[in-house]
Amino acid sequence: MSLEPNILGESDTPLFFELANADDVGIAPPENRLGDSLRTWVRSLSVFQKEALVASSRTGRVWRLASDEGPYLDGHDAAPCPLAFLSVGMIASYMNEITALAKLQGVEIRKLKLTQDNYYTMTGSMPKRTMVGGALPVELQVEIDCDLEDADLNQFLMNAVHASPLNGLMRGKLDSLFTLSKNGHELQPDKAKQMAGPVYPDPGNHFALAQPTQNQAFDPICWPKGVTPKKAVEGGTAAAGSSLTAEQNRRLNIGATCTLREDGMKEILQLQYSPHGTSFNFLSEEASENGGLGRAPDANSYISAGIGFCFMTQFGRFVKMLKLDLSDYRIVQDSFFSLGGASGGAGVAGAADPLETHVYLETSESDDIAREMLDISEQTCFLHAFCRTDLKTKLKVARD
Repeated sequence: MSLEPNILGESDTPLFFELANADDVGIAPPENRLGDSLRTWVRSLSVFQKEALVASSRTGRVWRLASDEGPYLDGHDAAPCPLAFLSVGMIASYMNEITALAKLQGVEIRKLKLTQDNYYTMTGSMPKRTMVGGALPVELQVEIDCDLEDADLNQFLMNAVHASPLNGLMRGKLDSLFTLSKNGHELQPDKAKQMAGPVYPDPGNHFALAQPTQNQAFDPICWPKGVTPKKAVEGGTAAAGSSLTAEQNRRLNIGATCTLREDGMKEILQLQYSPHGTSFNFLSEEASENGGLGRAPDANSYISAGIGFCFMTQFGRFVKMLKLDLSDYRIVQDSFFSLGGASGGAGVAGAADPLETHVYLETSESDDIAREMLDISEQTCFLHAFCRTDLKTKLKVARD
């Protein structure tokens, strides 16, 4: 049972909403290098409860999203876990590219459902500082009814998968870049790669200024769907507090299914197989710049928030396990994606630049401990591992 306050659960504020006053808050996207650049602010609310503000250069929209953890990290399950956001953004992006490519090539799709499994690992000892997070190949099953022959269908779907902007973070090895500030003063990182250029201004408490739009089309955009059905996962965990054990050798499995509703929205069910926990339903839609109506967060916003949330979780986990002082912490993360190969008309595989993250810590610990907080958090972050590992999506096709 968590001893931390349930700030998200006790708040009247929706978990997800579009900001009505981004200018007042002071968040703006970074320079658009490749097609869409996103700035993600994330702050800790209570160890594992977090909120993010995500601003897109392409759409001009800013979304507020919230995340929590389940019993495996002594959390309240008041919002989806960080890894859910990457899975949701990824499967939404794949749906974007499949439907866009079908339109470009004149392929009639009569029925379409995507089922995805993301796998991660955590191994080593936290007291010995040898714990490392890892990412494994993704599995994607496409249930489809169309007239393409098997060989043509397989090629069509692989082209769509490679067209996703997320392909740029998966293929190749991108080492993330960082700046580090402790109590308002910049420190040189130790092992983490330092970003060139000045530290971005600390957003401080500007999060609290965020106000939702008054005409939000869908409420809620995300809601709990009960406990995920159990599935055998080799090396998986379900026990309360299992993610806080000093020595670990476990495998994580986050699933997702995606279908298109009649109103054009993507409805995505996130499945928390290991560590076992609560499922959440998400809505996603691209903005008008990408062919949608923008009634819910787009794929890139979910992806960017997920990486930031996962990284922030590792700070909370490290200091909780080693009983260190970290009274407050925030990040500003910039992510850079190309347009979709099909949805954006690029005609090539998706691309991305390395993540750039500014870290702000408020702590009474030494400078060296602050540097170690950054290093261990990067080392144990599943989604920074996702970026620095060359990964493939394993495709399975089921005729419907």
